[in-house]
Amino acid sequence: MQEVARRPPEAHRRGVSVLWRVFAATAFVWVVAFLLLVLSPVTVHAKIRLSELLILSGGLVVMLAADLLLLRRELGPLRRLAAFMGAVDPMRPGRRAARPTAAGREVLTIGYAFNDMLDRLETERRDSARLALAAQEHERLRVARELHDEIGQTLTAVALRAERAAGQSDPQPEVLTEIAETLQRSLEDVRRIARELRPEALDDLGIVNALIALCSRVRQQSGLAVRREFGGQFPKLTAEVELVAYRVAQEALTNAMRHSQASHVDVSLTPRPGGVVLTVRDDGCGLPEALGKTSGLAGMRERAMLIGADLTITSVAGGGVEVRLDVDCETGHRS
Repeated sequence: MQEVARRPPEAHRRGVSVLWRVFAATAFVWVVAFLLLVLSPVTVHAKIRLSELLILSGGLVVMLAADLLLLRRELGPLRRLAAFMGAVDPMRPGRRAARPTAAGREVLTIGYAFNDMLDRLETERRDSARLALAAQEHERLRVARELHDEIGQTLTAVALRAERAAGQSDPQPEVLTEIAETLQRSLEDVRRIARELRPEALDDLGIVNALIALCSRVRQQSGLAVRREFGGQFPKLTAEVELVAYRVAQEALTNAMRHSQASHVDVSLTPRPGGVVLTVRDDGCGLPEALGKTSGLAGMRERAMLIGADLTITSVAGGGVEVRLDVDCETGHRS
């Protein structure tokens, strides 16, 4: 179907309503039938005759056929619009419903609303893809810098020390000990980067232990006082739900460390009927306007949408930010 020309919202409200178009078509059939009965010389006896019954039956058939043709013509644009809506492929953007000819006002309204919805969906899809790619490149850049600046430089220093030690006829034990300690620190850095890319505790021990390890690591790195609350009998969570909950908690704690100037953070994962609720709340300076548009918060919303969860990010009274992820494990949709 060809693309609909964009019009102001009021432009398609001036047409005739579908109600009145259908009423006009039906009224036309009944008026013609009434005139035929009034002007026709045909008479009907009290005890109807076969010839009269045939004439009336033929007239009824003609009326029904005419009514069907007129209604089919009036409702045809709606039927074609519904067929187009069912055939739209999200993987083939750019298709729009054509402006129906001789269509009622409601059909035009639905067509324009559907095209506007497609515009919004395609725009949001492009923005989401752009944010996802930007987040991936940002993560790759971060890992590349850490590998180059920390591990790469450390291993280069170890190689130089090892060359000097190899050139000595009798290397000192403290030199070898220093090389071993430096290599051990490099191994710890590699493990830290690997945990950030994919938390091994999440795969091996589950979401609760992974969150405990995350809170401990944040406390060691930033000095934040992190209070944990993981209690109750949790329903069975899928691997996808656990990963989303972990990433949301990780991003919320990262924002608390970098942007909130907080001193305390509360992290809780509590069960509720049919689901779980993850809450991360800090006592920092609140949510700046510019931060609300970053890829980190957008990434949390995208992850929540993937599992049908309800994510709310609000500034709490007295300062600070609360991130709340509400997951319905029974239906897979938000509560």
